[in-house]
Amino acid sequence: MYHDYTYQAVLASSLRAQWELDDVLGADQELDFSRKFMPDSLCGTAAAPGLADDNERRMLNQIAAFQYLCYFGAVEEFILPFLLDHARPMLCEDDYRVRALLNFASEEAKHIHLFNRYHDAFVRGFPVTCHIVGPREVLTQMVLSHHPLAAGLIILMIEWMTQAHYLGSIRDDGDIDPLFKSLFKHHWMEEAQHAKLDTLIVDALAEDRSEPELARVTNEFFQIASFLDKCLEFQARFNVEALERGTGRKIAKRETLIVQQYRAARWTYLGSGMDHDRFKATLEAISPKVAARVAAVVAQNRAAPEPRRVAVPLPT
Repeated sequence: MYHDYTYQAVLASSLRAQWELDDVLGADQELDFSRKFMPDSLCGTAAAPGLADDNERRMLNQIAAFQYLCYFGAVEEFILPFLLDHARPMLCEDDYRVRALLNFASEEAKHIHLFNRYHDAFVRGFPVTCHIVGPREVLTQMVLSHHPLAAGLIILMIEWMTQAHYLGSIRDDGDIDPLFKSLFKHHWMEEAQHAKLDTLIVDALAEDRSEPELARVTNEFFQIASFLDKCLEFQARFNVEALERGTGRKIAKRETLIVQQYRAARWTYLGSGMDHDRFKATLEAISPKVAARVAAVVAQNRAAPEPRRVAVPLPT
């Protein structure tokens, strides 16, 4: 095996890492809008073209952070039914597996509540309305309409991605609002265990699959990724429009800024997950051909001078 995860060990770790919602953000607590909310490396605001000063960069940073809240709030909403569907046939089987999966689902429900609470705090304090691609129900329906293994791989990619975000960019950044940093930290604490559980889920879903079947699953994985990619493209435009409302001026290089923000977001929300070592290890264990297809897409998009749609490469 390429890992040593077990349901019993992950459940024990999860119970030790648990926290309560009010430990992170009280219902009436306010965010500090004089601070950045995200590291520049996750939202690309330090290099954003066409902005007049640091105040505009901070505002765009906060708008990108609102996108992060809404993105993960939406993601948690399709993870929860995925878990319940996976756990339901196993309710009379291994006790540790059932308890671990149900605890996983409970924590994802808590995360939905957490992101909604931060959403409300942001809306209370930010001067203009920020529009978000939606509705969430469409994303949930789209993801869950695909093969369970394709959905499981998307979820696993996202869970390892959150680990990379916190450990690689957020943990040592002293410039962001402490309450927003607390969100990232506590989300990371529980997602560290969720990534292990989803690895076990994906292992089970992939067991004894033929190469032709895995090729079809990989196509569906890319179809979901392409849908997310399109959402990010629309969201980049919404974010720049919100910035213009907030600053009261049109950005001279708005189309250049939209493309730059889209590129930053697609690496943050797609590329950094597909390129995570643990995710790649799972793909390699499932099938070297699947791993090679995903690696090729990552390399292709990393090298492209302009954003390229996450295509569905046909199996060879």
